[in-house]
Amino acid sequence: MIKEIIVVEGKSDISAVKRAVDAEVIATSGLGINENIIKVIKKASKNRGIIILTDPDFPGKKIRNILAEEIENCKHAYIPRDKAKKDDDIGVENASPEVIREALKNARAEISDSVAEFTNKDMVYYGLVGNDNASKMRGLLGDELAIGYCSAKQFLKRLNSFGITREELEEAIIKVENNEE
Repeated sequence: MIKEIIVVEGKSDISAVKRAVDAEVIATSGLGINENIIKVIKKASKNRGIIILTDPDFPGKKIRNILAEEIENCKHAYIPRDKAKKDDDIGVENASPEVIREALKNARAEISDSVAEFTNKDMVYYGLVGNDNASKMRGLLGDELAIGYCSAKQFLKRLNSFGITREELEEAIIKVENNEE
């Protein structure tokens, strides 16, 4: 049983999560999220904590951002796009129970008073911006670090706000590079 309440987008996502784990799940009604739903999720967050598990697409990112802005102490779980895809549909409901369990196991809390461990210079140094392979590398590292795929600016923000250490990033880079060979 997972202590936190898992927040997903819709009913299909609830079914997929319940097939994977024993947990309480709340749906936001996708982009139909409103003040009443946010109020329920805030209460859940105060009582038990929440884990946000939205689709790895633009609407999912938008919902995640709305919730993270409105609610303190959220944990974030990410499913890689390629593991949430069925035909042309991308969503939590397409992920296997194993993938959902892995995402939830790797959920990370944002650190509100995060120290800027990483800078734009680091992004260049590690090849995460400014070259043809940067986007692919951020995607692979986002999956490896369980922080999801995103733009360079968002990736830098996530590295810092999720408290990723330099050692953790460098280990992930080595692992990704070894898998690419």
